[in-house]
Amino acid sequence: MKKIILLISIFFTLFGISNANEVNVFSARHYDSDIQLYEKFTIKTGIKVNVVSGKDKALQKRIIEEGKDSLADLYITADAGRLGAFQVKGMFQKGASSSVVKKVVPVNFRTDYWIGIAKRARIIYYSPDKVNDSDLKSLTYESLADPKWKGKVVIRQSNNVYNQSLVASLIQNNGKKKTAEWAKGLVANMARDSKGNDRAQILAVAAGEADLAVANTYYLALMLSGKKGPEQQAAAKKVKPFFPNQEGRGTHMNISGGGILKYAPNKANAIKLLEFLLTKEAQKHIVNNTFEYPMIDGVKPHKLITQMGLGFKQDLKTKVSSYGERQAEALEIMLEANWK
Repeated sequence: MKKIILLISIFFTLFGISNANEVNVFSARHYDSDIQLYEKFTIKTGIKVNVVSGKDKALQKRIIEEGKDSLADLYITADAGRLGAFQVKGMFQKGASSSVVKKVVPVNFRTDYWIGIAKRARIIYYSPDKVNDSDLKSLTYESLADPKWKGKVVIRQSNNVYNQSLVASLIQNNGKKKTAEWAKGLVANMARDSKGNDRAQILAVAAGEADLAVANTYYLALMLSGKKGPEQQAAAKKVKPFFPNQEGRGTHMNISGGGILKYAPNKANAIKLLEFLLTKEAQKHIVNNTFEYPMIDGVKPHKLITQMGLGFKQDLKTKVSSYGERQAEALEIMLEANWK
């Protein structure tokens, strides 16, 4: 499948041709299942999907450098912070929130420039051997800075966009001053310098290196699925998920999403593809392959996500567009707190 993507990318680069019956997608999502979904879209509509796959920074750099000559129609990535930051650079145009989109995507998960196609929750994982029920009652994102957790928390580095978006949401809800104090308290509570991906944080709790970890829900499901090997599967069974802030605004939510690029030559087809990704057929395909939450109602998540519990309160108050708007402030706070 990777060879197919590469060949498409080479063709796209060499020939620089844009036909009316196609849509050109620049995607930083690295799921083969997305390609399968685009193939279904082509079968249904006759619109060919050309995909250029890569890392966010490289894709954004290319789009910016090519400017008006860019053939890219749609930019798809994970995290509203990335989409919002790219919007700030003026690289999207209005039109993503069509009338169809507005009917199925909640207002806090979309803008005129880009929309969410799937949801993800960033939650707390705990060791049931070390954390009791009374501890859980008062556990929030904010309480991770409580001195009672000194030397007991693990979380990824400050350069991770998932954490930047979490901190941005705290700024949005609690203000910059309180969030700066919180960040210092969190750093003081870290069991080690931040390192590794989300799964590494879960593994640290399973190994007894920490009591609490912050990570996205789909990572635990991925580990439980066995796709990352029997050792990670066994480790995942040693931790428990906890959805914070249930008495307040709800658990921090983020998205995978897409936006229509400023110079998109096939805007109408880009809108059609976004709308297709929000159909029940497409949403079922996404959640069953990526372990994300569906963006629309009427679709159940994968069973490994469902078993974590679906009755939790999602933060539907905080607009995910604020993550990009406050990304620079969030990073500043994290670095000032000596968050490695």
